[in-house]
Amino acid sequence: MATPDPAAPCPADFVVVLMTAPDADVASRISNKLVDERLVACVNILPGLRSIYRWEGKRCDEAEVLCVMKTRLGLFSALRDRIAALHPYQVPEIIALPLCAGSAPYLDWIRESTKPD
Repeated sequence: MATPDPAAPCPADFVVVLMTAPDADVASRISNKLVDERLVACVNILPGLRSIYRWEGKRCDEAEVLCVMKTRLGLFSALRDRIAALHPYQVPEIIALPLCAGSAPYLDWIRESTKPD
């Protein structure tokens, strides 16, 4: 059995964060700030999302944009707070999903592209 490389990135140190936005312009504005501030390494903006949900007692059916962000777990609190400050929604979707595995070079790139915790 191979000995693990202690310098190799641990996937548990990284998360994928999902955020929805009302349109591509808002998603782009927020995403650019988050990348510029080095809270995330990358944001994929996926248009064409349809969200059906309940809000203030009514069922809503809205077009939205999904943002998929890659960052380090240690930055999640700061990222969550920054998204909340920039986002037009009263309660924006901001959820983090843990990574169970990842390419070491890609995880290294995420670490290098984000600011220290």
